[in-house]
Amino acid sequence: MPKPRVLILKTAGTNCDLETAFAFESAGAVCESVHVNELSRRERRLLDFQILAISGGFSYGDDISAGKILANELKYKLCEDLAVFIRSERLMIGICNGFQVLVKAGLLPGSTDFAQEATLALNDGGVFRDQWVHLKREESRCVWTRGCPEVILLPIAHGEGKFIPKNEEVLDRLKANGQIVFRYSDAKGRCDNACVNPNGSIEAIAGICDETGRVFGLMPHPERHLVSLQHPQWTRLGLARHGDGFQIFLNAVNFFK
Repeated sequence: MPKPRVLILKTAGTNCDLETAFAFESAGAVCESVHVNELSRRERRLLDFQILAISGGFSYGDDISAGKILANELKYKLCEDLAVFIRSERLMIGICNGFQVLVKAGLLPGSTDFAQEATLALNDGGVFRDQWVHLKREESRCVWTRGCPEVILLPIAHGEGKFIPKNEEVLDRLKANGQIVFRYSDAKGRCDNACVNPNGSIEAIAGICDETGRVFGLMPHPERHLVSLQHPQWTRLGLARHGDGFQIFLNAVNFFK
């Protein structure tokens, strides 16, 4: 069977594209970096790919707010292509800055008219957080996290990662539809301690998906824990076959088998 093709979206300020491509290729995909202008000028076709990945970085210097300019490019230049892409049962992931882009473009939590229903705001305390965090996997419809352990460890690196839904109605819908994928937690999966929430996200939400389960966004970086040598305590815990982030990319590849 042909390997699924992954479009790694690039623009000014993208800086995690190579690591993201390596993660998908390690899981068995074929990746190609494509600039957003190539898509908007119709020089490349989004529908030539099975997976769209928007990696981390600081797109356009995070001017206005993190991810907002790239989000507007997707919303106003590529909305029809993106709608067809989602309807045709393909996959989409946004990591860190990519999550900010998907949320501010209205692709997450997901609405028919690309209306923005949440945001990623400045971290509580107003500081950039660069650390490893535990994540509790919730029971969700997300196809990207099937088979992942209940608690995983991934690094974060962001200044605007506080997830805030537009209102209680949006939050209730996320819960009812199984769209909350990850919450910040301690090593035992407990999320109720404020000390484990690195940015003040509402209900410690670290990642969500759309109603199809195929569009997924998260603030932590799964591509930075692809191999067990990247674990901060690998010398104590020993070497595992893969890091905690690998299963996410493997699930995406296996989705097309």
